[in-house]
Amino acid sequence: MAERVATLDLLTAGRVELGLGEGQGPVELHPFGARVREKREVWEEAVQALVPAFTRTSWEWHGAHFDFPARNVVPKPFQKPHPPLWVACSNIQTIANAGRWGMGALGFQFVSADAARAWVNRYYIELTTHQSKLAEYPTNPNIAMVSGFMCADTDAEALEKAAGWTFFVFCLSHYGRHGIPNPGAGNMWDAYQEWRHTDKAQETLRSGLIGSPETIRRRLREFEATGVDQVILLNQAGRTTHADICRSLELFAREVMPEFHAREPEHDRWKADVLAGRVALHDEDADTYKLYAHQNEDIVRLTPEQLKAKMAAKEREAGRT
Repeated sequence: MAERVATLDLLTAGRVELGLGEGQGPVELHPFGARVREKREVWEEAVQALVPAFTRTSWEWHGAHFDFPARNVVPKPFQKPHPPLWVACSNIQTIANAGRWGMGALGFQFVSADAARAWVNRYYIELTTHQSKLAEYPTNPNIAMVSGFMCADTDAEALEKAAGWTFFVFCLSHYGRHGIPNPGAGNMWDAYQEWRHTDKAQETLRSGLIGSPETIRRRLREFEATGVDQVILLNQAGRTTHADICRSLELFAREVMPEFHAREPEHDRWKADVLAGRVALHDEDADTYKLYAHQNEDIVRLTPEQLKAKMAAKEREAGRT
């Protein structure tokens, strides 16, 4: 992985940002013989084994899950010491861990501005007062949220073209409730057709950045005021056409982005003050906000502790039968 990341960083003249994650559950882990309950420990060790390979000319690792002799991994990255590190936070609780680890937090759109403010504050409090890095790397103080996206001239047109986002959420819900079918045994697009007209689907449309430029500007202003650093736009899902995606991005770049770019220096000053301790943030009980805007009862992300307890209970039950 270190070799591939460094090669891509060289090819792009330093545009790589490295996102890391432990995996969601059995669908992603079991095919590789990995145990769900161990995924946090395996991921933490992977970070410890990986990061030094970007900079050291001789690096070896002998751990519980990875073992390799001394090697000089080449090439080395374009960025020094290496690309910024992010961690996937599909479980919203991981945002606090990201702060402690000194990594960027890559999550989804929050349910409200209040939820965003609470988690932004929690992240920066952990980063500035309880930081405990997994290895030696530069701190990447950033929070990014992935949002369902479609920008069109009118709200109605955007909603009509945003089926890709609802399909994405439908698949997460379906897999969460039923699991993934055997290869070639299911047709998710056909199964989606009935669900797309339900109340849940309509709620999903309202959870994203979907609408006219003015509608999206209004929603983005709410999150901008909370200290969220970046927004990642997701509309390349389902059967959204390439032409609609391009038109949407062009309209967004022309009609929405300039306003927020103009205020970026103000945000940079706020963040610098937070990191320097000149601004005191209050812990607003982020734990009361347990889900992202797109999540429902079928899209649940358990903490490592909850996963271990669940698997232990499952094994005890199996032992009684």
